[in-house]
Amino acid sequence: MCKDCLKEICPNRGNVCLETGSYLLNYSGCASCKSLSFILIKEKNVAEEENGDETVTYNHTCNECGHLIASHEYTFTLDEEFQEYSMNCALCGYGSDTVSILPDDPREKQLF
Repeated sequence: MCKDCLKEICPNRGNVCLETGSYLLNYSGCASCKSLSFILIKEKNVAEEENGDETVTYNHTCNECGHLIASHEYTFTLDEEFQEYSMNCALCGYGSDTVSILPDDPREKQLF
């Protein structure tokens, strides 16, 4: 991770979780070559487990000089009632979200 390429290190993105792509609003340009060129995604790895869980990792690099800007990790997990997503990246930030897979979300039921 290169903090000099970023406007903010690991911003809070709330429930935004990117499986692919880059958060360009947080990119201040390559600290190595001073270019504001495109960001490439390199060394992408997708690991899927038998239970449906998935982890995606890749590196954000400068298109001009290959400088490593940040490493990105996205995870997806599935349990009996919910899908859980999370993202952790110095460029894209951190975020997480939980979505019910049931027709009626059990978190929204009122207790009486």
